[in-house]
Amino acid sequence: MIVPMKKVSLIIREDKKAETLKKLRKLGIIHIEIAEGSGERLVELRDQIALLESAVFTIGKNKNAEQKDVSATEALSVANEIASLGEEKKQCQAERIALSSELERLKSWGDIEPDSISDLEAKGIKISFYEMPKSEYEALPDSVKTVKLDANKSSVKFLLLHADSDDIDEVVSSLNSCRLSLPQMSTDQMRQKISKLNVRIDAIDDQIAAFICHTESLKRAIKAFEKEIEFETYATGMADENLSSDGGGAVSVAYFKGYIEEENLDRLKQTAKDNSWGLLVEEPSEEDNAPTKLKNNKFVSLIYPLTDFLGTVPGYFEYDISGWFLAFILIFFGIIFGDGGYGLLICAVASIPIIKSLITKKQISPIFLLVGLFGLSTVLWGTLTCTWFGLSPEQLPEWLKSLSIPVISNVYADKLWSLPWTPDGVGLTTAQNLQIFCFSLALIQLTVAHIKGAVRNKSSIKMLGDIGSILQLLGIYYLVLSLVVNAEVFSFGLIIGSIPVGTVAIALIGIGFVLSFVFSNYEGSIIKSILSSLTNIVSVLLGVVNVFSDIVSYIRLWAVGLAGAAISATVNELAGPLLGNFMFMILAIVLLVFGHGLNMILNILSVIVHGIRLNTLEFSSHLDMSWSGHKFKPFKEQID
Repeated sequence: MIVPMKKVSLIIREDKKAETLKKLRKLGIIHIEIAEGSGERLVELRDQIALLESAVFTIGKNKNAEQKDVSATEALSVANEIASLGEEKKQCQAERIALSSELERLKSWGDIEPDSISDLEAKGIKISFYEMPKSEYEALPDSVKTVKLDANKSSVKFLLLHADSDDIDEVVSSLNSCRLSLPQMSTDQMRQKISKLNVRIDAIDDQIAAFICHTESLKRAIKAFEKEIEFETYATGMADENLSSDGGGAVSVAYFKGYIEEENLDRLKQTAKDNSWGLLVEEPSEEDNAPTKLKNNKFVSLIYPLTDFLGTVPGYFEYDISGWFLAFILIFFGIIFGDGGYGLLICAVASIPIIKSLITKKQISPIFLLVGLFGLSTVLWGTLTCTWFGLSPEQLPEWLKSLSIPVISNVYADKLWSLPWTPDGVGLTTAQNLQIFCFSLALIQLTVAHIKGAVRNKSSIKMLGDIGSILQLLGIYYLVLSLVVNAEVFSFGLIIGSIPVGTVAIALIGIGFVLSFVFSNYEGSIIKSILSSLTNIVSVLLGVVNVFSDIVSYIRLWAVGLAGAAISATVNELAGPLLGNFMFMILAIVLLVFGHGLNMILNILSVIVHGIRLNTLEFSSHLDMSWSGHKFKPFKEQID
């Protein structure tokens, strides 16, 4: 359920902001609606958090390292030292890269001593080094004195001796583009410098690694500064107002809006009375951005790790579908994975941390319990369909086959299942039965959505619009069975007993459309509701098509499960022949582990893409849910 909230507005003296916030933080029950603050202190705090986060990232992870507990101020000092070391390391790395690039540039010239060349110039011998195409070198005039150093088919490296001649100066000037730019230090000095830089970089890494013992303190300091940012944001983000007092003087007040759980309202009232705060209590309206807090039993709450990962929070005036979400995602997960063997592996993985928590008497993490439920769901579906590690039914024991349900079991994949009203030779295959199961899931889930809508609108004739949507679902469900599954078995001329099933289906679609058209937009006037539907006639007509596509969309469960089964069977076929040869046994095991492991990873992605989509899109769209909510986060002292 979504916990009922009250909207509260608190008015205080402007000079009592900090004092009031401290008392509210200690109280820890009010969600304050102030998103932005201002001031240099906020900028400083954000910079400090960035510094601490950078330090944590630079240090890295080492779970076995012994931790030292230091204050937030000391942690900030550590972060500054780490930042200084990190900056020095970057400079060393940049210098090393520059020197390495310079050595690479000079590599083909061998060792170079710029000081020796300078000494020659001091003695009147001026030389320079060039590299140019061979043809151009051979075309140099005889007056240019050169010493060839190296040559290949395309280019020549040479030393040029300068002389006092205008003609030579002109030639030399034209060769500037081919001239070797001499380094500032010798190549040997560069190598020595790189060696020293490597030593210093290693030393810096060791110094940074020594701070691993402060990791947890740094993380705690981040949370402490985040709480301080929250406090400063509220203190500087409050609205101020100058009022005139009875004596004619000006009184400055500050005020803000927030939300509180209904059950905690009396505590806030008493605190406001004790501190002479002005308090206004109202019911949240749909225009308000009221936060959402969900409260469910322990079993339903197991879905929270998944919804938190997805970041999906229902709006305050939307539905809490946690229970339905959990129920259907378990079914979807089982169908998509589809293999009881995979389910056993998932259960085994989940059981390890669960057993460890039981032995150490620690609280079991909900995520592991949820994963365990996913594994059990997969085992159940694999049992019902007789699907185990992609093995064919012939390879499975009889007792395992007997546990499956014949109409959806792989054991009877080739059998044609006839129905009481079908003639001889006409029936449904196992694959078609699975498709019907998926479409039936669609009918159930989408009908639940509109039943919830009808219950919410039970005091208004708008409920007839939801009933109309349910009738459309029933009619279109039969239409889907006829068009997608088997037109012979589910024909529009079908009569069971004296009931013309096809005609009834069409009638349900028509009646449902009329009820939905007339009452879906009802807000006190039927005429206005009809006019609203007429105004959006294209969307209304497309809505019928969307219902069809939403039901058909559930076939993805069967299709993805079928693809996974095909992959696992293919892996077995590839590895099977290798298992009979001792020399290739290891290769076969590697192939099985890799193939089935990859298939499980693909199945996880399929659950995220397809299974979750059916809950957050198809199901939610029929509930008119946009997941527009945000979590209830009371302003409190403790750091979560």
